[in-house]
Amino acid sequence: MRDIEALKNRWDRLRERMAEMRGYLDVEGRTATLRSLEQRAAQPGFWDDPNKARAVLEAANEQRAVVEPVRELESALADARVMLELAEGEPEGASRDAAAAEAETLLDGAERRYETLEVQSLLGGPLDRNNAYLTLHAGAGGTESCDWAAMLLRMYTRHCEEHGFAVEILDYQPGEEAGLRRVTFSASGPYAYGYLKAERGVHRLVRISPFDANKRRHTSFAALDVVAELADDVEVEINEADLKVDTFRSSGAGGQHVNRTDSAVRITHLPTGVVVACQAERSQHKNRAKAMRMLRAKLYEMQQDQKRRDLEKFYGEKGEIAWGSQIRSYVLQPYTLVKDHRTGFETSNVNAVLDGELYPFIEAYLKQAAAQRRARPEAAPAAG
Repeated sequence: MRDIEALKNRWDRLRERMAEMRGYLDVEGRTATLRSLEQRAAQPGFWDDPNKARAVLEAANEQRAVVEPVRELESALADARVMLELAEGEPEGASRDAAAAEAETLLDGAERRYETLEVQSLLGGPLDRNNAYLTLHAGAGGTESCDWAAMLLRMYTRHCEEHGFAVEILDYQPGEEAGLRRVTFSASGPYAYGYLKAERGVHRLVRISPFDANKRRHTSFAALDVVAELADDVEVEINEADLKVDTFRSSGAGGQHVNRTDSAVRITHLPTGVVVACQAERSQHKNRAKAMRMLRAKLYEMQQDQKRRDLEKFYGEKGEIAWGSQIRSYVLQPYTLVKDHRTGFETSNVNAVLDGELYPFIEAYLKQAAAQRRARPEAAPAAG
C-alpha cells in the first residue's frame, strides 16, 4: 500500500522546482520570442531571403528546444496530479492501490525528466548541442597505459550508448601487446558535446597490474580530448598549402577493410602540428572528408582555448583549459575509489563507473561550471 501523502509531498516539491526552473530559463520570455518568430515564418515572402529565413528558423528552434521540454514536463506533472486525486478519492482497496501505483509511476517519470532538463539547462555554450569528436591517447607506461586507454574507450562507448549517442570509431592505433595507443571516435546525438566536454582531461588509474608477474601496483595515465563537430557555416581558415596528407592501410578496430587498400587518410596541419586521421570508410575520399571535419573542429577548439588562456592571464587566474590537467583518479587497489579532482565528487563503485555510469560526475562538473559562470560571467565563457 502506497503512502498517498508522501506522493503528494513529492509532487509539491517537484512543482516548486519547476516554478524555479521556469524563472531561470525565462520560459515566458522565450515563449513570446518563439511566437514572434513563428509569426515571421508564416509571413508571405518569408523565403525571399533564404539566409535570413534560415536564421529565423534556427532562432525559433533554439527557443523551441527550451520551451517544449518544459511544456511536456508540466503536462506529465499535471497527469500525475490527476492520478493522485483519483487515488485519494477511491476507498481503501485494490482500485486505490492501482491508482496510487500509476501516480507513482507518472511521478517517477516526471522527476527523471526534470533531472535531465535541469542538466540540459546548464548547457549554454553555442556548440553544446553539437556532436562530438573524442580522441583517447595512452600516456607513458607502455602496455599498462595502452590497456587503460582501451578500458576508457569501453567506458565511454557504454556511456554514450546508454544515453542515446551513436558511436563511430574513426581512427584506431592498437598497442603493441594490448589495448590501444590512440583512438578517435565520434559521439552523435543532441548535446553530445555539451555533456562529454566535461570529460576532457587526463585520467589516472591505480591498480595491481595484470601485466606484472610480481603483482605490483602501477599508476597509468590516458588523456581524452573532446571537440565539437562544427556546422559548415562556422568559419575556420585552413590553407591547403599548410596540409600534409598521407594515406595508409587501416590498422585495427576502426578499419572494416583492413589491409585491402591504402584508403585511410592522415592529415597534418603543419603550422600547428595538429594531426587527424580517419580509416572508418572504404573510400579514401570519404575518409579525407571526415578527417577535414575533425581538423576544422580541433583548430576551432585551439582558437577557443587561446581566448580562454588570454582571459585567465587578464584575471590572474590559472584555469583548467585543456587536457594537460588531471581531472579524475580511478583507484582499484588497495581500495576502490573514483574521485573527480575538479568537483570533489567521488564514489567507491568503480565497476559501475567503468561500465559507463558517468552521469553523476558530468552533472557535478556542469553545475560547478554554471556556478562559476554566474559568479563571474564576463570572464568565463562557456567551453564551446
